[in-house]
Amino acid sequence: MPKWSKEVLIGFVPVLLIFLAFLGINIVPIIVAAAMVGALLVITHMRGGIAVNAGAEKKRKKNGPAKLTFEEIGGQDNAKQELREALDFLIRHEEISKFGIRPLKGILLTGPPGTGKTLMAKAAAHYTNSVFVAASGSEFVEMYVGVGAGRIRDLFKDARTRAVKENRESAIIFIDEIDVIGGKREGGQQREYDQTLNQLLTEMDGIYNSETPRILLIAATNRKEMLDPALLRPGRFDRHIQVDMPDKKGRKSILELHAKNKPLHPDINLEKVAEEAYGFSGAQLESVMNEAAIYMMRDNLTQVEDRHLAMAIDKVMMGEKTDRETNHEEKKRVAIHELGHAIMAELLRPGSVSQVTLTPRGQALGYVRHNPQQEQYLYTKDYLEEQIMIALGGAAG
Repeated sequence: MPKWSKEVLIGFVPVLLIFLAFLGINIVPIIVAAAMVGALLVITHMRGGIAVNAGAEKKRKKNGPAKLTFEEIGGQDNAKQELREALDFLIRHEEISKFGIRPLKGILLTGPPGTGKTLMAKAAAHYTNSVFVAASGSEFVEMYVGVGAGRIRDLFKDARTRAVKENRESAIIFIDEIDVIGGKREGGQQREYDQTLNQLLTEMDGIYNSETPRILLIAATNRKEMLDPALLRPGRFDRHIQVDMPDKKGRKSILELHAKNKPLHPDINLEKVAEEAYGFSGAQLESVMNEAAIYMMRDNLTQVEDRHLAMAIDKVMMGEKTDRETNHEEKKRVAIHELGHAIMAELLRPGSVSQVTLTPRGQALGYVRHNPQQEQYLYTKDYLEEQIMIALGGAAG
């Protein structure tokens, strides 16, 4: 059916009704019948859409996630330890009840994208031998009032039903990107996802009882400041665990995990690669190893070499090489500019320049990749002044 047929139909029907009324024909029964047919079509469409979503969701939940342990997650040692301690409340519930300790209702994982928040939730389900039910915040946002709140109820009901069916004592519900439905509520008009948030708060208030199965809610977000205070208070999300970017030791651990199934050359030093990948998240490090294997395959080799890893780091950091063709004058200007950065960096911090290239990547016509000498989280005035001088070195050249 052509895309414009709907617009033509909308324009034709009113004209037809006016023409029939002009002829003296009673159009009231026609309007009533048309309204009933339209309402029936809308209801059918809504039920069909909900049925399709429910079928896909049931299929996804039936298949379930692959089993994952904390040992298979590189880095994040402190976050994993804190999460294990929180999960022990779910495992040792009888012991902690003797001391009058209230069980935890929710755990909030916060941190930048790609740091492993979803992986840690899956590992938590394996650690506690719990049923794992996952959903994304966007799944609860609908234009129809009450649909999101109903899906929240169905999510908790499904977790309890599956735990009973699989003879498990506990279930873990994971909601990714919870800021979509858990944003701060503002005065004024009622929004549909306000009702969804209210339903989530209600479920969390009654999430724990003395009977099995016990339910633990784990949520993840990289925008904690956007969440409603009612979610963050004790008694709902009792533990807030920060999942930060990995340090050098963590990056090396992540690289070693993703290198297990890849043929690396014996001369490759992953500690050096971890140093060059300063500021990379776990997802970016996985991409580095994957892209290095792709470069190896392009060269028809059987082992990943250092140059493949160097190119992979450049690609993840700057983007793929572009086909921009620059003339001699532009290349000369770019070379002088980049050399200005490199010379100034070497004068201030000898040995800090890792690579200088004129190959266009992403939005850059050339770039200098600096090799940080050590992990640094506090910056002195002298350090910042050196950074300014290195940045202005290109303009001075």
